[in-house]
Amino acid sequence: MLPAPRPPAQLRPMPPLQRRVRSALRSLVGAALALLLLLPLAGCGGGLQPPRGVLLSALTLQIQLTQGAIAQALELDSDPQANPQVSRVRVSVQQTLRIGEARGLRLAGQFDWRLPGDPIRVDSPFEIYLQRGERGQSWRLARPVGSADGTTQEWITDPLPLQG
Repeated sequence: MLPAPRPPAQLRPMPPLQRRVRSALRSLVGAALALLLLLPLAGCGGGLQPPRGVLLSALTLQIQLTQGAIAQALELDSDPQANPQVSRVRVSVQQTLRIGEARGLRLAGQFDWRLPGDPIRVDSPFEIYLQRGERGQSWRLARPVGSADGTTQEWITDPLPLQG
C-alpha cells in the first residue's frame, strides 16, 4: 500500500522587502535578456539602413546599368525609358564597409523584378553597394571596379533620385 500524499505546505506570505528584491531581479534579468537578443541585430546595420525606396531605386539603377552594358557589348539598341519594376526585396546580409573615403553598405538578398510589358516576374539574388551622401540626405549606388595598382579597391558611384 502506498503512503497517502502529504497535503501541500501552507504558503507563508513573503515579506515586502523580499518581494521587491525578487521583482527587481526579475526585471533586471528580463532587461539583460532583451539586450542580449538585440545586440546581434545592432551589429548588422549600425543605424545605416537605407529606406525601402532607396533600395528599390538602387536595384532599378543596377538593372538599367547592367542592361546598358550588355546592349553596348552586343552593339544593340537599348531603351533607356524601359524601367524595370522591382518588388519584394528581401535583405539577408547587411555589412558596413569603406567605399573610398566614406562609409558605405553592402546589401545582399533576393528580389523580384520584371521588364515593362513582360508578364514574367523574375526572382533574382542581388548584391549592391550603397554610399550615403555627405549630408546624409542622399544615397549613391557604388560599383567596385578594381584598381590600377591592384592593391586598393576603386569605386564608381551613381546618384540615386532623392526620396520625397
